[in-house]
Amino acid sequence: MATTTYTVTGMTCGHCASSVKQEIGKIDGVTSVDVDLASGLVRVDSAGELTETEVAAAVDEAGYALSA
Repeated sequence: MATTTYTVTGMTCGHCASSVKQEIGKIDGVTSVDVDLASGLVRVDSAGELTETEVAAAVDEAGYALSA
């Protein structure tokens, strides 16, 4: 089990957070996603290690970006 925290930029409302959560949740091995809208922090629990590339692609699909 792995837990990783990312910062997502551009989220401004609950719908934004929901979209990010849904897209990251589609990644194979992801077991849970928690989004803190106020801080932009996204905690991802997964069965194994995820690559930043696959998480960035999911966040991009939702219409947002990972902070560098």
